[in-house]
Amino acid sequence: MKFIGNIIWVVFGGIIVAIEYLLASIPFFISIIGIPFGIQSLKIASVALWPFGKKVVVTEGSTGCLSVIMNIIWFFIGGIWICLTHFAFGLIFYITIIGIPFGNQHMKLAKLALTPFGREVVEK
Repeated sequence: MKFIGNIIWVVFGGIIVAIEYLLASIPFFISIIGIPFGIQSLKIASVALWPFGKKVVVTEGSTGCLSVIMNIIWFFIGGIWICLTHFAFGLIFYITIIGIPFGNQHMKLAKLALTPFGREVVEK
């Protein structure tokens, strides 16, 4: 079932979302300071491309000061807008019964897009 959900996700917009995250990571990689942000953008791109069967967990030892500072910077760079976009798409998908699993994936991506530092993507 995960495979079918992922195929439907990719066909109906998942590839576009993943490409957007991929393109957003390129300017981050140009500067040395932005490399951690580029890595987090690529992490979100991998989940955005194939979200079913993946789970986002808080990593152990991620309560450090650096994760908090990086999440605050990420929040103001664009995390809030990415989160709101995923939230809006999730609400649209929740309107239909058949779209509920896709709405759940957008809500998972919204949480990850808001605070990506200190989180890890694992297989279920």
